Amino acid sequence: MDRDTAEPDTGGLPGPNAARWVEYHGTHAAPSEYSHEFVWDITREADGPFVTDVDGNVLLDFTCHIGAAPLGYNNPKVLDKLAAFDLVEPMKIAGQDLYFGAGPDPDDSLVPGSSHLMERLTEVSAEYGMDTVFLSNSGAEAVENAMKVAHDHKPAAKYGYAFGGSFHGRTLGTLSLTKSKEVYTRHYPQIAGIETVPFCADRTCTAETCACGFLSESGSQLRRSLSPEGGHVNPEEVAFIVLEPIQGVGGYRFPSEAFMREVGAVSDEYDIPLIVDEIQSGIGRTGEFWAADHYDIEPDVIAAAKALRVGATVSRSELFPAEKNRLGSTFGGGDLLGSMMGTFTIEAIEEHDLLANARSRGRQAKELLRDGAHDSVVDVRGKGLMLAVEFDTPARRDAVVAEALSRGLLTLGCGKKTIRLLPPLDSTEREIDLGVSIFLEAVEAAGSVTATA
Repeated sequence: MDRDTAEPDTGGLPGPNAARWVEYHGTHAAPSEYSHEFVWDITREADGPFVTDVDGNVLLDFTCHIGAAPLGYNNPKVLDKLAAFDLVEPMKIAGQDLYFGAGPDPDDSLVPGSSHLMERLTEVSAEYGMDTVFLSNSGAEAVENAMKVAHDHKPAAKYGYAFGGSFHGRTLGTLSLTKSKEVYTRHYPQIAGIETVPFCADRTCTAETCACGFLSESGSQLRRSLSPEGGHVNPEEVAFIVLEPIQGVGGYRFPSEAFMREVGAVSDEYDIPLIVDEIQSGIGRTGEFWAADHYDIEPDVIAAAKALRVGATVSRSELFPAEKNRLGSTFGGGDLLGSMMGTFTIEAIEEHDLLANARSRGRQAKELLRDGAHDSVVDVRGKGLMLAVEFDTPARRDAVVAEALSRGLLTLGCGKKTIRLLPPLDSTEREIDLGVSIFLEAVEAAGSVTATA
């Protein structure tokens, strides 16, 4: 497959082979959230955003595995470096429970492991004074450990703040912070003391225009809940405020500058650690390394995963527990292969100026989407290559996802009526033109279907 000339090429989806795989998988798998009945064939050709399924269909993937494959598939920017190593088992070593290296000196090591990945993460987070990392298996673990770091730092604390529409993971701890869909949390026990305030998703919102209730001329709902401002919560008893700088599952909701300034100001004024969940928005996705970099906030803890290939909790040494075994149980956190992939991804972003590419290709995509928008499109928004198109109804959104898939374009829904688009960070002008063209065809087709239904 040649990425420079590849085109989507599909028959009926799902094909007969895909149907067999889906049936076989479902024989023993617990019910879960599968976005499409598209079955990747890991033995067949793939290049950048182009993938092949088990029936030989070629699709253009604008999901990047919900951001977990930031450079698409078989990308030489990563794989050429990986192929240079003669790796030996075991590649899956518990990075926080055992030391491992390659050769006599880490400065001369040819193989980047967990130690090198942690170094790179502190380098890209240096503007926030961050110098310490704990690696784990997943984004949920990264957020769980961020909560533990914050509680250890403020042992008398019994409260935490989360925002409406948030999604932070599926463990019981992170579900206590998740305020998006009821299906995630129904009947599950929750951590006590989690206060919820609105997430202000109007990008132009001010105290005078705020409609969600967070901001007002008398201050924010967050500020007014604290006892010095007349509320019921002693700020000394607040362990953390946890925030997605851009909400993902909740609908790719981009906050206003006023909202972010106020959250940052409350965190600073009352010395409440600000945890920033960058699981979906981090590692260059928005055209900055961290989405928080776009806003007037100073994170105290960053939780990362997905594009990083491992989970990571990043902060300052004085916030982390000094006592051993306060954090642990992470077999696979910082495994050799994951650490190498994460390190090479960060290197590729820097060496190929992919932050700038994400910004320029993101502008291109938004211009094309807005210029060709159907009447059913309510909003086109995004930063870098974290893009969203919102529709007038959930049914219309679902129809567009289906129509796009039938034409060979993979997309994903989020929120109630929004589609997220996550092209690879090194997307070319041709790939953006091609993907958006297919998407707009799908929107037109879905408009006709729903209009006559």
